Amino acid sequence: MGDPKRPRRKYETPRYPWSKAMLESELKLVGEYGMRNKKELHRHQAYLSKYWKRARELQALSLDDRKKPQDELLSKLQLQGLIPEGGNLDNVLDLKIESILDRRLQTCVYRLNLARTPQQARQLISHGHIAVGDRRVTSPSYLTKREDESQVQYAQSSRFSQDDSLIRGPSSTGPSSTGPSSTGPSSTGPSSTGPSSTGSENQVSGEA
Repeated sequence: MGDPKRPRRKYETPRYPWSKAMLESELKLVGEYGMRNKKELHRHQAYLSKYWKRARELQALSLDDRKKPQDELLSKLQLQGLIPEGGNLDNVLDLKIESILDRRLQTCVYRLNLARTPQQARQLISHGHIAVGDRRVTSPSYLTKREDESQVQYAQSSRFSQDDSLIRGPSSTGPSSTGPSSTGPSSTGPSSTGPSSTGSENQVSGEA
């Protein structure tokens, strides 16, 4: 059973942890998807490995024995948006780690232009500014389902739901593009530290 104060680890470390190629690929994924550390990546890899293992086990069974569990597995993965409609076990075995990372709420928030960077998307989620439907989600690693993609939005209680310019900055036709910010003392004056550059980050941290 184990010690309840020390929950069992939900991931496995790589078999060859000092492989240069693997270290470089992991570092690239962590930076590209804005993850906090490699533990998050290893958890998603363990999640994917579980489905790979299950698909191989089903392929070893007869058609009659595997029909029901195969349909259950495929319908679950289709609901999560990991395989297309009408997919089969080969589609499950063809899944890559990027398939899982693309379903993270953090990635969806960034690709829906609710945040300017993956790191800012993580901050918005952690501070409670993002909701899926009517439910606020504070876990950046939450895996969005196919039906949830259109429901990802700013939470109703968030200030950004009323004024998203706090995140995206002023519009291109505003004073920042035609005013004195392009010439003169703006490079060292207040406009260089105003809402267009770092103000949105301060707004997010101030909401926590």
